[in-house]
Amino acid sequence: MTDWNEKRYWLIGASEGLGRALAHQLSRVGVEVILSARSKERLEELAEELPGRAKAVACDVSSLESVTKAAEEVGDVDGVIYLAGVYWPMEPKDIDAEKMALMADVNLGGAMRVAGVMVPKFVEQDRGHLIFTGSLSGFRGLPGAVGYGASKAGVMSLAETLHADLRKTGVRVQLVNPGFIKTRLTEKNDFKMPFLMEPDDAAREIFDHMNSPSFARSFPTVFSWLFRVAKILPDWAYFRIVS
Repeated sequence: MTDWNEKRYWLIGASEGLGRALAHQLSRVGVEVILSARSKERLEELAEELPGRAKAVACDVSSLESVTKAAEEVGDVDGVIYLAGVYWPMEPKDIDAEKMALMADVNLGGAMRVAGVMVPKFVEQDRGHLIFTGSLSGFRGLPGAVGYGASKAGVMSLAETLHADLRKTGVRVQLVNPGFIKTRLTEKNDFKMPFLMEPDDAAREIFDHMNSPSFARSFPTVFSWLFRVAKILPDWAYFRIVS
């Protein structure tokens, strides 16, 4: 178990849902949490709720200038957790090009901007911890997940590549792949979501993973098995099942 007391973590995508729950989880164990999202007002409200030290730093992950400026204000940290994301379910006949581009830009592009700013700093000091948020939807293409699934598959590849590059250094890279979590994003779905998790439960999964030596964790565990099996199915069998 890691000694979290006095650690400083930059939590990006902290204002709502899973980010908010994870901020509480980290604060309870003594982590100083630097909270980032676009709305500073919501972040300041959260900072006041937390039992430990916290600071609100507004950041728009779709802007490299904003990410760079926020990183300078945040200063030295022990780790960065990237949770920022947007989502809209879409059928092919209803594809919205602007929303597609926004999912790519926030979910994947934002993660790459943050990595581009923070990884060189961590490498230079030979210490640091990066946690990226993929998704079970990133394992294989799923109906209705155009845009979102692709962006999360990209995040998963980004994390895997950085882990391959950095695993023999003092910089740790980890990946979490959640299923359905009860948030403002999943409220947009008009279907029954299996194994739907509360944000607090998902936050505990992520924190448990942060305490482990393993690279990736997909959860809920039983639900994730379906996606792991799907990866090894031949195309003809997989697409007959899902579409």
